[in-house]
Amino acid sequence: MSSRFISSALAVVLLLIATDAARAEDSKEKAASASEEDGKHFDADGNPTFKIENGVVDWYTFNGYRRYHADCHVCHGPDGEGSSYAPALAKTMINLDYGTFLSIVAEGRKSVVGGKEVVMPAFGENKNVYCYLDDIYIYLRARAVGAAPRGRPPKKADKPEAATAYEASCMGG
Repeated sequence: MSSRFISSALAVVLLLIATDAARAEDSKEKAASASEEDGKHFDADGNPTFKIENGVVDWYTFNGYRRYHADCHVCHGPDGEGSSYAPALAKTMINLDYGTFLSIVAEGRKSVVGGKEVVMPAFGENKNVYCYLDDIYIYLRARAVGAAPRGRPPKKADKPEAATAYEASCMGG
């Protein structure tokens, strides 16, 4: 191999790494908490997002971890890392906006991948998922931008009264 080819290949690899790092940093900035209401954080566009400070996650990120691992990890793998059944949400969430996420989870989706039909079932009638969609979204968003590591968050904020009230209202209690 010529040194020119090796230099070119190395330049391409470095460019890809730099592009991925820039994309991750841009995603992190977009996900940054711009406002807070009753313990729930929102980005500059008004989408729910996470807040992690000194290793302490907000309640909604923590609850999203719990709810994700109760219903979603069976197909999408632990910590959103994917499986042979479903994609790695910790990666796809970088490019998936809030409205699309809600629509896919509520209504389901069918697509063909590699000549094989794959199905995401609809969870719009499942209160154990639907009542916690924001929390799941928040958790996966934190995973997607690298703000939340794998595993159960070691420290969490207390559950806000607003979360308790919403949960009771949504679950019919």
